Amino acid sequence: MSGGTGYDSFDTTVDKTNRLLRDIEQEFGWPKTRRTQSYAALRAVLHALRDRLPVDESAQLAAQLPMLVRGIYYDGWDPSRVPVKMHRAEFEARVRQEFPFDVEGGIEQLITVVLNALKRYGTAAEWADVKGSLPKQLAAVLP
Repeated sequence: MSGGTGYDSFDTTVDKTNRLLRDIEQEFGWPKTRRTQSYAALRAVLHALRDRLPVDESAQLAAQLPMLVRGIYYDGWDPSRVPVKMHRAEFEARVRQEFPFDVEGGIEQLITVVLNALKRYGTAAEWADVKGSLPKQLAAVLP
């Protein structure tokens, strides 16, 4: 067992989630003490993406995420209210709303960093499906 829960699946998802948060922190040069910010960044981008995608596509993407990240993704989700039509500016505004911190490079850079970190957990085909279900201007921010 790798962590401290005594249950391998839980330890694995905690490890993967911590690695994902570290990837975000390393890209910005944030120390681990800024974990609140890396978590807020992950959550904000996940929620904006989740709410923009059609329900089926959203569920397919979520299925590829580590279990703990999937919980963050679905937290507060109301599938009867999606997809929310957002173009790039609205998407960035939505992320900014949930991420109240200043960040070097701005919200666009934050979104790119988080999506690049998340990309490790989805297949190339799934990311292509996600991109294909977004307006071209918004799809351009996806890695």
